[in-house]
Amino acid sequence: MLQQSIFRESSRDALTKVIVVAITQSQDIQELISSITDALHKEHLTTVARQINLLKPAQLLKIFERLSHQRRAIVYRLLDKDLALRVFEGLSPVLQSDLVHALQEHDTTDLFNELAPDDRVWLLDELPATVASRLLRGLDDDEREETSTLLGYPADSIGRRMSPQFVTLRPWHTAAEGLDRVQRRLDTVESVYYLPVIDSGRRVVGAVSLRQLLGADDAQLVETLMEPTMTAEVSEDEEVVARRTARRGQFAVSIVDHEERLVGVFTLDDAVRILEFEESEDVSRQGGVEPLRRPYLSTPVSRLVRSRFTWLLVLAIGATLTVQVMAVFEETLEAVSVLALFVPLLIGIGGNTGNQAATTVTRALALDDIQPRDILRVFTRELRTGFMLGVALGALGFLIAWAFFALNVGVVIGLTLLAICTVAACVGGVMPTIASAIRVDPAVFSNPFISTFVDATGLIIYFVIARAILQI
Repeated sequence: MLQQSIFRESSRDALTKVIVVAITQSQDIQELISSITDALHKEHLTTVARQINLLKPAQLLKIFERLSHQRRAIVYRLLDKDLALRVFEGLSPVLQSDLVHALQEHDTTDLFNELAPDDRVWLLDELPATVASRLLRGLDDDEREETSTLLGYPADSIGRRMSPQFVTLRPWHTAAEGLDRVQRRLDTVESVYYLPVIDSGRRVVGAVSLRQLLGADDAQLVETLMEPTMTAEVSEDEEVVARRTARRGQFAVSIVDHEERLVGVFTLDDAVRILEFEESEDVSRQGGVEPLRRPYLSTPVSRLVRSRFTWLLVLAIGATLTVQVMAVFEETLEAVSVLALFVPLLIGIGGNTGNQAATTVTRALALDDIQPRDILRVFTRELRTGFMLGVALGALGFLIAWAFFALNVGVVIGLTLLAICTVAACVGGVMPTIASAIRVDPAVFSNPFISTFVDATGLIIYFVIARAILQI
């Protein structure tokens, strides 16, 4: 008991320290931004340059995410060259694109040349075709060929996200020969921690880590060190491969062509980058907005408006269904006015039930827990789940309505809750599955969209049951 108490106390102390450090860092960044903004306003550029060049790249990235478009470009020009490159590599592709537009041509060409081929593709995907073509022309022949090869793969395929720069080993190499190959290419490849092993036909037969090579005897053969490794075909969807990589805890994955020959390496840091973007996109669409693709504080207000207006317009049009249903059953409401009191309750529960099912199923699809072919299993599970929720909530609604109004009103509310929960759960579970089957992002069938659909359907169910029981 004493040890458990001491452990809990130490855990709380550690957590408190982490929270304090996080708050302090946040305050420090905010103070730096205020100081830099004031100095820029007064045109004290020397002061700004002295401040920012003493900071770490991680601190500068947080500052850049919070500066306006114009100030970001000014501050970037004041950075030392090496620090500027490290900051540029750490920025999201959208912010990189903003900087490319703001900087002079010779500055952007130098930055573009320093990027790895897969990072160049990330940036080119965000740029207009004319700017992308100009930057590609500024590369030397070898770099242009590598980058153009990646651009030739389909959008959203893993081929556009892999690195074509890697070190390969052969099974008959010794550990000493392997280390020598790594040292000779140390400055020209993106990562040396994961080393694919290939046969004479460039087919992957395993992989060795740098740690294994360093710990092996010089004469030990690579084939005795190598272990099985995961591969992915170059045309596979980037999100699928990224999730598989993260789930299996792989540091990197070998990417092969249709003939199973090695063409690239996909690393865990790129997998995390893709998953972060995909999660942000799904969360945004489930909330009824388009993803911003950039940090919130660096997003113009006009962009925020555009990201929300379209969805609001679509949902407003959809909401007219609810209005039409109310108009059709206007006589029913006039005959038993108490029914109007329960409308917000019923449509609220129906919408939330549908949203819960949609969120759960969308997440399961993203994690490959289910496939579109499992639609019947999803339907039956949500049917049972919705029915059980409906029984519980319906019983509660029946008792409340009976206690405060009348028995027949309680029966109407109880049966309506049972039906609405069942229908909402089925709709919320099946719609994302159908979307995935027809190759549409399941998040497009967002929670607000499902809520609007269930609202109208729930009102129809409500008034039909009321007419039948109350004999209106």
